[in-house]
Amino acid sequence: MPHTALPPPSSTPPPSWYWSLPYAAVALFIAAMAALLWLIHREDAEEQRATLITDVLWMEQNFSFQFERNNALLVQLGPELLAGTTGTITEARLKRALDPESGIIRVLWLDPDGKVKGAEPPFTNHEMVGETTGTFPSAAAFRLARSLGRPVYSEAYAVLENQTQFEVHQPVFEGGQHLGTVVGVYSLNALLSRQVPWWFSERYRVSVTNNLGVEIAAKSKVSPLATLAYEIPFEPPGHGLNLVITAYKSEVRWIPLLLMGSLGVLAAAIVWSLWQLRRHMQRRQAAEQALSSEHAFRKAMEDSLKTGMRARDLNGRITYVNPAFCRMVGWSADELVGMQPPMPYWAPEAIEHTSGVHQQILGGKAPAQGLEVRLMRKNGERFDALLIEAPLIDDQGRHIGWMGSVVDVTEQKRAQELARQQQERLQATARLVTMGEMASTLAHELNQPLAAISSYNTGCLNMLEHGSIAPDELTGVLQKIGKQAQRAAQIIRRVHAFVRRSEPKFETVDLNGVIREAVGLVEPDAARRSVGIDVDLADGLPPVLADPVMIEQVAINLIRNGMDAMADTPRRERRLKLATRAEDGMLLFCVADRGRGIPPEVAEKLFAPFFTTKEEGMGMGLNICRSIAELHRGRLSFEPNPDGGTIFRFTLPVSHP
Repeated sequence: MPHTALPPPSSTPPPSWYWSLPYAAVALFIAAMAALLWLIHREDAEEQRATLITDVLWMEQNFSFQFERNNALLVQLGPELLAGTTGTITEARLKRALDPESGIIRVLWLDPDGKVKGAEPPFTNHEMVGETTGTFPSAAAFRLARSLGRPVYSEAYAVLENQTQFEVHQPVFEGGQHLGTVVGVYSLNALLSRQVPWWFSERYRVSVTNNLGVEIAAKSKVSPLATLAYEIPFEPPGHGLNLVITAYKSEVRWIPLLLMGSLGVLAAAIVWSLWQLRRHMQRRQAAEQALSSEHAFRKAMEDSLKTGMRARDLNGRITYVNPAFCRMVGWSADELVGMQPPMPYWAPEAIEHTSGVHQQILGGKAPAQGLEVRLMRKNGERFDALLIEAPLIDDQGRHIGWMGSVVDVTEQKRAQELARQQQERLQATARLVTMGEMASTLAHELNQPLAAISSYNTGCLNMLEHGSIAPDELTGVLQKIGKQAQRAAQIIRRVHAFVRRSEPKFETVDLNGVIREAVGLVEPDAARRSVGIDVDLADGLPPVLADPVMIEQVAINLIRNGMDAMADTPRRERRLKLATRAEDGMLLFCVADRGRGIPPEVAEKLFAPFFTTKEEGMGMGLNICRSIAELHRGRLSFEPNPDGGTIFRFTLPVSHP
């Protein structure tokens, strides 16, 4: 069957109203359904209001019937109570009138002048306290009832315990003569509690307000959540009282809500489908444009990087290199992509180490801080590189290789080496300066053994010339000359060992021995300054791995600084205390002086280079001491001396530095 050629799709986009028409239809449908539901809701609200009015009218009629029944009872009780002929029937009627369902809590009977003749139950004048009426029972209601000849209700008034009461005055006449008045005292709270049935209380909250709109009694203390309410005058008793009926929140009508929700979901689904259908081509075109822009952006970013980027698969084959990596090694991307180890940029002399690093990376054991390797450019030039590798994860979360960044650290290492050499030169210079400052003292110390040697030699020559010396005496003199020569040689050896410049040499060092050597060098200077040195070296200290010359330099600097700090201290108080001890895996060397201490403004920059408080100081001594401490992974700090002055604390780790 031959295939019919389909016409090419039109490149002209449809008019805008073509896509708007479905949305307009859906919007009209939603509006129509919303209007229908609104009408249903409104009709339901009107029905609820009509039901509320019906129930309110029933409640009003119920109250009216109860008041009429109570008035009829009071009329029957009047003649008997006023005549004082109470019997079984009268007591039964009283009991019926005071039934809790009636709302009457007390019955009084008054003579024609309004004086109380009796009450049931009895009461005292202090039992009733009114807020709106001045007398009890109400004189105004009594007079009005006597004048009108019919029941009259008094104003409502508050009594103790937040209760509200009102009275009904029923006049009693016989043969046209006023015999007296029977008064029924109503408790408004009890009336609402007894006369409002349970089914009514479940639907509505019943309350009574006065002429000021203040609520004076209520059936329930629970506030309704709905706003549907109805208010009518409370007649009787009247006097501005209003009966307020407020509906509680009705049950949720789920059928309209579910219908509206279903229509909303359906409409949203239709709109979403149309919107997705419309945007399908737009998204595809936008995705292609974004992909092109992203590729251009990534290419520009890669071309501007100074750090080399290299991707490898799980077998170590190169899958990607950026221009910076190509410039670094000298090979092009076409030459490198697809290569497998050994790589052409691996230096032959370090190929075993580089291969081990390669296997370590492929095994996922490369440290986070990276690894240093020796690489080779295409022209044969060697350079040091820092490799930092991270797992390469694809869009499905699978580990497909390794992405590494390569940084040329050759110049950085050269700078570090130069800085190290400069630091060594500075330390050697500082030692020379220290020896220069102590030169006069050391010269005086050398003169003593040399002068002794000269004196012993002259004495021997004189006695040999006169033949007045025995061989045994000559041996003793020669031994003394030898001791003095050894003393001079020891002084020169110490100075030479201290000032010579050499590479840092870490070896097993006895800290106490180094301190004793330092004390031997500074003792002449201490004697010249009248400074006493108290040495308290702990026994059994473990050896440390350190450079003995550097440690001795720290000790001499701290001792001489302590002596300088006591320049203004009285001679008898110039005591410098040196102590060593083991503390928390560290060896601690303390130098405590009794000088003036270190002011806060000086303490902030005490270890700063070129800062000094001495007139001829370089300001590098303590800075060098701290550098030496950090080189040995120790610490140099200071604290106030409780006896006055300062304590410098120099710590060294017992473990390998």
